[in-house]
Parts: sequence; structure tokens; C-alpha cells
Amino acid sequence: MVLNIGPQHPATHGVLRLRVVVDGERVISAEPIVGYMHRGAEKLFEVRDYRQIIVLANRHDWLSAFANELGVVLAAEQMLELEVPERAVWARTLLAELNRVLNHLMFLGSYPLELGAITPVFYSFTEREELQAVMEEISGGRMHYMFNRVGGLKEDLPAGWTARVLKTIAAVRRRLPRLESLIVGNEILRARTRGVGVLSRETAAAYGVSGPVARASGLDIDLRRDDPYLAYGELFAPGGPGRVVTRTEGDCLARFEVLVEQVHVSLDLAQACVERLRELPPGPINTKLPKVLKVPAGHVYRWTENPLGLNGYYLVSKGDKVPWRLKLRSASFSNVQVLSELLPGCLLSDLVAILGSTFFVVGDVDK
Repeated sequence: MVLNIGPQHPATHGVLRLRVVVDGERVISAEPIVGYMHRGAEKLFEVRDYRQIIVLANRHDWLSAFANELGVVLAAEQMLELEVPERAVWARTLLAELNRVLNHLMFLGSYPLELGAITPVFYSFTEREELQAVMEEISGGRMHYMFNRVGGLKEDLPAGWTARVLKTIAAVRRRLPRLESLIVGNEILRARTRGVGVLSRETAAAYGVSGPVARASGLDIDLRRDDPYLAYGELFAPGGPGRVVTRTEGDCLARFEVLVEQVHVSLDLAQACVERLRELPPGPINTKLPKVLKVPAGHVYRWTENPLGLNGYYLVSKGDKVPWRLKLRSASFSNVQVLSELLPGCLLSDLVAILGSTFFVVGDVDK
């Protein structure tokens, strides 16, 4: 029997379609069919200046808006050979890590929901609301921050904001055990995820899988450590708070455990950034640039470690105020295409568990 799961289906995180061939309860083959949310972002980039591009770029993975913005500005700054003020570097790193926690908390609530556990999503959203409050205070946005600029950040940090961030981090840390007690070690969740949807290290590498999904299969890749940008070179240096979370099992449970542990690591990194910002002397948060910004002719590829994996922008400029070409490499696209390898052989009842554990955002797949 051929089953179409989606494009409108409550278990697909949005309009993703899976064409599945089943023999009884067993999946024989599965084909992810994407493109239902395609917005033509890459073509729109070509007729927007470098400030307007940031508005578009932060939306493809709507759970990782700040991280999406970073790749664009870093690419432009590299082409301009622009040095960003130190305060902006640490503030960007702090906001990127808070954004990573927000992303992971969403999946820590939604994944158990897909398996039938309703309560965890309420706990995870409690923590999200606290963190979104400090993000909204600094940027004015709850999800689409539009706070990066080529040369730094839009505005300086509000008075007393760093103290409120520290207070929020402490509150989230204090309450996280409540959420973890519901899901980590839960015998029903373990029964639905342990040994299910095993992704080998070799297959993950072959398909370009990255982020928590790849690291759960033992693929030890994290650009924050391997190709540092912003302040990550210092944070991931020996003795620093940064560390890469990996597992070797490669199953649904391993992917979930990586996400849980990465929340703690990101909170450690965010706290270190706040402490550094409080030590830095007053100074600019951005660089003064011409009103009409033109990037020199040439090309560059900048990638960042987004919450869901590698996010890359290939920028080609002809010296105009708009890019000649801006190609986006999104994390979710590779993470979804590996489903054609993961799903065959599994039971239909395990399909949702595997699908949810690949942690993707459909807008990030379709671009």
C-alpha cells in the first residue's frame, strides 16, 4: 500500500509530505517530498540590500532567527574586511546561545507531545517565555529579532539588561530539572525511542547531516569549536565552558539526549558571555558605515553552527548594494533527506518517533 503522510499532517512539523510504501505495519520505502513552503528566498536576496536581506534570512528557520542573521552579516563583513567592536562580538555570541536554548526547548516540548506526552510542552514553554522576554527587551522581537547589522548590532544593550539575563539564566537552570524529570529516564519515552531509527555515523556523513542529529550518531562536528567565529574560539578553548555533546547510539533517544545536554552547555556559554560583557569597558556596539552599503566584488562562503546544524551562505558580489547571488545551505534540508534511509524497515507506529527526532523546521527545508 502507498500512503501519503502530509502535506498537512499534525506529525510533520508543517507542510512536509512523506510518500511511504508499507507492507502491513512495516515501512518498505519512504520518500520525503519537499517544496510546499518554498518562498523563493534566494531570488529575493538578489533584489534586497544588506539590511533588508537580514529580514528575509532570519525567517527560514523560525526557531533560530538570530543565528540565521549571523551568516549574512559575517559574510558581508569578511568581504568588507571589517573589524567588529569587541562588545558586539560578545553580545552576538550571547544572543546566539540564548536563541539556541529557545530552539532546543521547543523540540524538548514538542517531541514528547508527538509521542503522546502532553505535560512537557507546558514546562518547556515556561522557560521559553522567560528567555523570550529578555530577547524581546533588547531587540523588540519575540521570534524575528532583526537585530544584527553589518558591522555590529542595531542598538546598544539596555541599562540593567545583563543583570536581568543572569537572573533569567539562573531561573531557567533552577527549573530545568522539573522538565527533565518528566522526560529523561521516562520508561514510556525510552520504550518508544531506544534502538529506534538508528542512523549510522557513515550514513550521517554521506547525507551531510549536521547538528544534534549528527552528533548523536558520533559525528563529532561543531563549528563553534572546529572553525570558530564570534567569541567561540575563546569559549571552546581548553578550560573554557564550551564542549561538544555527542552520543554513539544514533537512535531517537540519543538525539533527544543530545538536545537536553546542549541546553545546559548553551546556558553555561551564555553566562560566560554576560560576565565578559560586564567586564568590558563602555564602547561602540557597531561600526559607522555609509547609508548605501556596497560590498566589494568577489565571493565568500560563511557557515555557522545553527541550533539545527550547519547553516551556510555563499555570497557572490559584483560591487553593488545587492548581492549578485546569495545561496543558502540550510541544516534541515540534509537532516530531512536522510529519512529515506532511516524509515525503511521500521514499523508504522515508529515513523512519527523517527520523524520528530530529526529536529527540522519545514521553512528551513524548503527555503
